[in-house]
Amino acid sequence: MATYTITELAREFDITPRAIRFYEDQGLLSPTRDGPTGRNRVYTARERTHLKLTLRGKRLGLSLSDIKSLVDMYGSPKDTEAQLQSFLLVLARHRAALEQQREDIEIMLAEISAHEEESQRLLAEQLGNK
Repeated sequence: MATYTITELAREFDITPRAIRFYEDQGLLSPTRDGPTGRNRVYTARERTHLKLTLRGKRLGLSLSDIKSLVDMYGSPKDTEAQLQSFLLVLARHRAALEQQREDIEIMLAEISAHEEESQRLLAEQLGNK
C-alpha cells in the first residue's frame, strides 16, 4: 500500500506541512505514527484522498465543519439516502451564501459606478470653470 510523508503531500498539493498539521488537528486527517519516538507521520492513500477533498472544499469556500462532514461521509457507505441528503443540504447552504455575496458585490459595484460618475462630473465642472 502506498504511503506518503507530510513533506511529500505538502509538495504535491503545494501547501505547507503546517497546513496539513492544522487539518489533522481539526480531525480531517488521521495519519499513523512511525519511527522510534512516533514523531513521523505516515499518510495512506485514504489520508491523501481526505486531504484532496479538504482542499477542494476550501477552494469551493466551504467551512471546515462542512468539509469535515463531507470527509466523514467519504468513509461511510456510498450513495446512502442520508449521505446524499446531507450533501444536498451543504450545497444548498453554500449556494445561498454565494448568491448573497454576488448580490452584495453587484450592489457595491453599482455604488462605485455612481461615485465614479459623480466624481467625473464634478471634475469636468471644475475644469470647465478654469
